[in-house]
Formats: sequence, C-alpha cells, structure tokens
Amino acid sequence: MTDKKELIKQTRLAFDFLQKLYLESSYLVKEIEGILHEEEEKFIIARPSGYSICAAKSSGLESTNVNLWLLRKFSVYFIPEDKSELRAGQTFTKIENDLKVIFLHIILDDKEISQPVIHSGAFFNIQKNPDSKGIKKFENMLGHIEYRTAKILKSAPQIDFEDVHIKLKGEIFTKPLYELSDSESIIKNIITPTLKLYRKY
Repeated sequence: MTDKKELIKQTRLAFDFLQKLYLESSYLVKEIEGILHEEEEKFIIARPSGYSICAAKSSGLESTNVNLWLLRKFSVYFIPEDKSELRAGQTFTKIENDLKVIFLHIILDDKEISQPVIHSGAFFNIQKNPDSKGIKKFENMLGHIEYRTAKILKSAPQIDFEDVHIKLKGEIFTKPLYELSDSESIIKNIITPTLKLYRKY
C-alpha cells in the first residue's frame, strides 16, 4: 500500500514539474514572439480572447474528457501587425484572400509521438463558409482549428483542410521540442525555416 506521506510528496513533485514545463513553454513562445516581431512583417500573436495560447479544454467528468484536463498540446498564431487591429485586448484580423499566418503547435504529450515536438509553418488560402455566422474574423476560427488539429495535420507537411465551416492550406515541419535549448537553436530550427515557408506563398 502506498504511504500517504510519499503520495503527498509525489503529487507535489508532479505539479512542480508540470508548472516548470508550462513555464518553460511560455518562455519559448515569448522568445519566438520577440524574434518574429523584429522581422519586416512585425508579427504579433493573434489574440482571440486576450494574450494567451489556443488550446482544446474540457472539465468534463467523462473518461475521455478527463484527458483534456491537462494541457498536452496548444497553438499560437502569428499575424503581420498591419493585417490586424487590437481592440480591448483582442486582435481583429479580417479574413481576406491574401491572409496568411504563422502556425506554431506544441505537443508535450500524445500517444502518437515518442517525445515532445513542435510543429511550425504557415497557413494560407484561409476561407470561411459564408453560412458560418459565428466566424466574423480569423480569431473566431482558432478554437475550431484547435479541436481539429489532428485532422488538419494528418496530411503534413502539406496542409489542405476543408470542412463545413472553414478551408485552409498550408505547409509545416516538425522538430523535437527539447532541441530548442537557446536563441541560436530557436532561430536555426524554427524561425528561419518558418519564415522561408511563410514568404514562399
């Protein structure tokens, strides 16, 4: 039988580790944000509901939903500053024919991977179905995309996704997350190839 004191200790250690993992992930995103803002496009993070990441979440008690209690994967989208307006802490990005965005998707844990990874690349040809009344701006698509990321990434590195609400194309690449140990490795493995893809389309 597990000792109560040991169980309490292990619980605290588990949460300490998760907090450190999330903190390091936030530092990574902020460093990428800072570097991309220095580029000619002056990229900013898309803010559907404030300055945050996009993630599929649930607090349901069904056995399948409990897996969503922990944040295992999340995304950040970067848009050129001149393509968006900041209104009350949220960005407003029109869905126009020439809209393209940088997509950053971090997977900390998943049964399909052997180690944490980061997907990065560009989405373009972004369209909404005219009948999708709830989609007024690009940021309204982000939750929809997040719940369908597995389907969207299924054809990677080339992306060609369409459902009854949205349509988009893109191209991404994948890197092991723990290879990004400093600014130099971030620039070499993420920033440079991502910008190359973004500017290709």
